[in-house]
Amino acid sequence: MERLEALHAWSAQALADPGVRLDVASADASFRRYFRVTSGARTFIAMDAPPEHEDCRPFVHVARLFRAAGANVPEVLAEDLPRGFLLLTDFGTRTFLDVLDPDRADALYQAAITALVAIQRASRPGELPPYDRAVLEREIGLFPQWYLGRHLSAQLSAQESAELERVFEAVVTCNLAEPRAWVHRDYHSRNLMLTEPCPGILDFQDALFGPISYDLVSLLRDAYVDWPEARELDWVIRYWEHARAAGLPVRPDFADFYRDYEWMGVQRQLKVLGIFARLWHRDGKDRYLADLPRVRGYLRRTAGRYRELAPLARLIDRLEGVADRAGLTF
Repeated sequence: MERLEALHAWSAQALADPGVRLDVASADASFRRYFRVTSGARTFIAMDAPPEHEDCRPFVHVARLFRAAGANVPEVLAEDLPRGFLLLTDFGTRTFLDVLDPDRADALYQAAITALVAIQRASRPGELPPYDRAVLEREIGLFPQWYLGRHLSAQLSAQESAELERVFEAVVTCNLAEPRAWVHRDYHSRNLMLTEPCPGILDFQDALFGPISYDLVSLLRDAYVDWPEARELDWVIRYWEHARAAGLPVRPDFADFYRDYEWMGVQRQLKVLGIFARLWHRDGKDRYLADLPRVRGYLRRTAGRYRELAPLARLIDRLEGVADRAGLTF
């Protein structure tokens, strides 16, 4: 309550309006909270990021980088970094997820791809931390720890454990061989807003410099919405053509690019399964459990296509039966 009162007073001072009203706008999977600030006929967003848990400086830095690239991200209107308060422009309430349907999907995804290419074209080393082996491996490690171990209580044989480690190594090696660009890291339907210009882009504070296919697979193999694979493939091709025309260092052969894209998806899906399980078992947030089957479905589909990933496909198939018998969300 004290932080909310302090945020209210700070927002009123920043807007020179003692009559501002704060209403809950959203909360994400971290400690950050967002409030819609009403001042007369205008609205703004106040971010509350407790400094003992969150650091606002990356948000401010990435916002400036992405705005300079031409992306539509919130403008930072006022900041109090020691207390973890930011005042931002308001992108409204309609996310892509709220409005996506088969008729609107092409236009919305094309807008998202255009914005992504603009961000990637502006990429340069040194501005953002590297998406390196340590980060990739730490993220993959959430899968055996939280999804297999805590959520499914799975017992792996020595052979399964060894095979899974070899799969992880193959995936990370493939990821690290990709060309590099700025990576939003959560570029999907809940973080893209229906704005003018479209899209409004949120939740970019964890951006890194890493594999160029990461944000595309985050967008098109979204944890919250899925599409027929033929339609997804068409969007991947459109991105690849757009990226090549823009001079981005994507693979010149589409088959090679698509393999990178799929294997990058494996890394992200392993991470997301671990994160969603952790949000439930550690943080008591169950809203993500319903999305586990979709993410696991992406993972199983890709693992079944590549000989190197076959042990992962076998493990998923075995654990599906275990989960069914235990009544667990798999």
